[in-house]
Amino acid sequence: MDFDLPDELLELRRAVRDFAQREIAPVAAELDRHPRFPWPTLRKMGEMGLLGILTPEAYGGLGLGHLAYAVLLEEVAAADAAHATIASVTNGMPQALLVAHGTEAQRRRWLPRLATGEWIGAFALTEAHAGSDAAALRSRAERVDGGYRLNGGKAWITSGGEAQLYVVLAKTDPDAGARGITAFVVEKGAPGLAFGAPERKLGQHAAIATTLRFDDLFVPEDQRLGAEGHGFVMAMGALDGGRVGIAAQALGIARAAFTAAARYAGEREAFGQAIREFQGVSFKLADMATRIEAARLLTQRAAWLLDGGARATKEVSMAKLAASEAAVFTCDAAVQVFGGYGYSAEYPVERYLRDARVTTIYEGTSEIQRVVIARQVQREIGR
Repeated sequence: MDFDLPDELLELRRAVRDFAQREIAPVAAELDRHPRFPWPTLRKMGEMGLLGILTPEAYGGLGLGHLAYAVLLEEVAAADAAHATIASVTNGMPQALLVAHGTEAQRRRWLPRLATGEWIGAFALTEAHAGSDAAALRSRAERVDGGYRLNGGKAWITSGGEAQLYVVLAKTDPDAGARGITAFVVEKGAPGLAFGAPERKLGQHAAIATTLRFDDLFVPEDQRLGAEGHGFVMAMGALDGGRVGIAAQALGIARAAFTAAARYAGEREAFGQAIREFQGVSFKLADMATRIEAARLLTQRAAWLLDGGARATKEVSMAKLAASEAAVFTCDAAVQVFGGYGYSAEYPVERYLRDARVTTIYEGTSEIQRVVIARQVQREIGR
């Protein structure tokens, strides 16, 4: 059993860490105060291959595995969570579904633009009334001559209005439940596609999220992704990779908060000594470090299993649950270590706490992860 990362991945991690701390970290606070989509730094990320980590080299990507994806995304998140969210979304469902289910023509048409960062991709599943119960979506796609007509709306779409490509799930057979859902590729600028105003969020302000609206939007037959009625199954099959990405993102946020707290605890003095010498603070730092390390091991093991082709639904959900909750715990503890300054925007830990909170919600809430884990464990016990 070897827990060491390969030398080439360690070298790549160093390069990404240097880039993220040099190019992304300095603009993170400003983007939080004055939200805007960070195109300049995203372009640079694209040049490094960070927006196509999993996509095969034949289509413009790095062609690396899930372990590399988790390691590199953690570095981006440690610099800024919003950049990591945008990267995880465009790296995730849009490219993963095109690679796994797209025709060769579809792959050649869209993957090189996404993998190189020329385009940003988005995934449109969630609706205002259909979050955890994703199969309850109401958007309709009716077959017409030459393709489909889409009507309906989506909510909380990361990169909405900024992304150039949207993988959209809609019902082609309303009576067939999850098996009546089909996936489509929609390009920005298509007549009938409209975007709402950016959502006002607790954190990750630069990761713009909007509603989408489809009003008699025509989608040609050759922009259907996969077989009719297979969209939901395809999306659920790709969730494991997406959840590893969120776990990695949570780890990056947690690591940034822990590092800030540990440094502050060594610099801040009270009663004639550094506050890290007090048991109340040192125990907090110990708990933070332990939870981060445990979550990282779970995350990297889940990624390693995916790279080996194993079914890792339980392990992925464990990683996502542990990492996201470790991030919230660590960021909250960091605010406490900073005391009154932790509540001030002068220091970054209040931003880390706000950014971390959503990791327990998107890509499946902590409650959903517990449902998934419990079901998998019950199946194993029943064998």
